[in-house]
Amino acid sequence: MSAPLDRVLSGLPGIRRAAEDFYKDLHAHPELGNEEHRTASRAAELLRGCGYEVTENIGTTGVVGVLSNGDGPTVLLRADMDALPVREATGLPYASTVTVTGDDEQERPVMHACGHDVHVTCLLGFAQLMASGRDAWQGTVIALFQPSEENGDGADAMVDGGLADRVPRPDVALAQHVLPYPAGYVGVRRGSFLSAADSLRITLYGRGAHGSMPQAAVDPVVMAAMCVVRLQTVVSRELAATTPAVLTVGSIKAGASPNVIPDTAVIELNVRTYDDATRKQVLEAVRRCVNAEAAASNAPEEPLIERLNAFPPTVNDPDVADRVDRAHFGDEAHTIDLQTASEDFSRIPQALGAPFAYWGIGGIDPDTYRAADERGTVAQDIPVNHSPAFAPVLQPTLDTGITALTVAAFAWLGRDA
Repeated sequence: MSAPLDRVLSGLPGIRRAAEDFYKDLHAHPELGNEEHRTASRAAELLRGCGYEVTENIGTTGVVGVLSNGDGPTVLLRADMDALPVREATGLPYASTVTVTGDDEQERPVMHACGHDVHVTCLLGFAQLMASGRDAWQGTVIALFQPSEENGDGADAMVDGGLADRVPRPDVALAQHVLPYPAGYVGVRRGSFLSAADSLRITLYGRGAHGSMPQAAVDPVVMAAMCVVRLQTVVSRELAATTPAVLTVGSIKAGASPNVIPDTAVIELNVRTYDDATRKQVLEAVRRCVNAEAAASNAPEEPLIERLNAFPPTVNDPDVADRVDRAHFGDEAHTIDLQTASEDFSRIPQALGAPFAYWGIGGIDPDTYRAADERGTVAQDIPVNHSPAFAPVLQPTLDTGITALTVAAFAWLGRDA
């Protein structure tokens, strides 16, 4: 690492304890998408204290802080803020006990089960280091805190809320995500990294009747069951074995009594693909299979297929990924595998006309991960994102995330960049 970068990172020990305390507080106070008022307020307060020009409530709860430091490139770095409706089972002393009441008047637990609390903490730590080390870099930093990534609408909300008019145009955009790899790990990938995701709700129409008189019915439960079986062949029989894709039926709802054949059944499914051609092929196959099963069942009307949400693929700009990886992560970085998770981050740089790179950092205790790897039980023993047991270790996770953001930004902002 360069001497200017070393000078900035020398401030890391001085903020380490505060970053850990901030993370614990954030983890204990999670907020669902578009409700991140406390999180956004805390981020804005810290940014202002460091001298950033802060704008709040972009879209819904979005926050940006801009720090100009002379002529030079403009680098945007993003963290997502929202949590998930998951009941925490980590046993941590700072575990979340938060619950909220939804529009349906049902109480739901809330947890930072995806690690967005890590992302917010690391970006704020980076913002502090850059503010206190201005003699080592030149240009402009944009620290962006995005709401509602999990719902897939937070990035669009910020763009639609006038983001482009509130920040300088970035030359590059950067982001990272904590993943179930050993803490201290940094993984970068050129080109495709995260999948596109499409969630669909399919309503199948039948004709209800008494359970003892199936001949008088068109049974949507059987129809739904046949659809589930048929849909499992889309990836296994219609795509080449070398084409990555996932189709998962996550929900089936039908009926309310064992002796009543209902009028409808509802299937909800999720599709993950990595390119537009495969995405189109799979979605068209879903529609074809569902309509064919309905026709085979003599359904009184065609199924209703609704898109619940859609995430774009995350495809790293090769030149940006190379610059981040080769010049500054060096031997500490790995080439990370394709991830079947999805993100809406790319909508922000695309709307702003900036190339981008997105990478992963590890959050699992290295000894725990190593032992599971040696046993061949990583998939069984290591909690993954969205698990009630997902709990990144404080260190070296936070130090790694803060450092990764800093060295990546210095690829453009460092005085010797």
